[in-house]
Amino acid sequence: MKQSVLTRYRVMAYVTGVLLVLLTLGVIAKYLLDLNGAAGFVSMVGIAHGWLYVVYLVCAFDLGSKAKWPIGKQIWVLLAGTIPTAAFFVERKVSREVAPLVVPADREPAQA
Repeated sequence: MKQSVLTRYRVMAYVTGVLLVLLTLGVIAKYLLDLNGAAGFVSMVGIAHGWLYVVYLVCAFDLGSKAKWPIGKQIWVLLAGTIPTAAFFVERKVSREVAPLVVPADREPAQA
């Protein structure tokens, strides 16, 4: 597996995780603290998280299919982007597991 597959997954896991934490804080500010401007913030971050979560799903599925994960593990990794802070822990665990499967760039076969 190429390093770029793991890198894409890691970047999207962090982006999705950060946006979900921001969205959670925004929802707390909007509904519990009743802060002005929180509604617009929640709307913006919610839309961004929604669209980027789809990109995360594609990257995570690509990584899982190339790593030949069982379906249960694949589903857990895909759902990690919906639980605040879970994406960070799952990303760390997945990166450690997949790192030995990454082929160094100098050992990849040349494309004709």
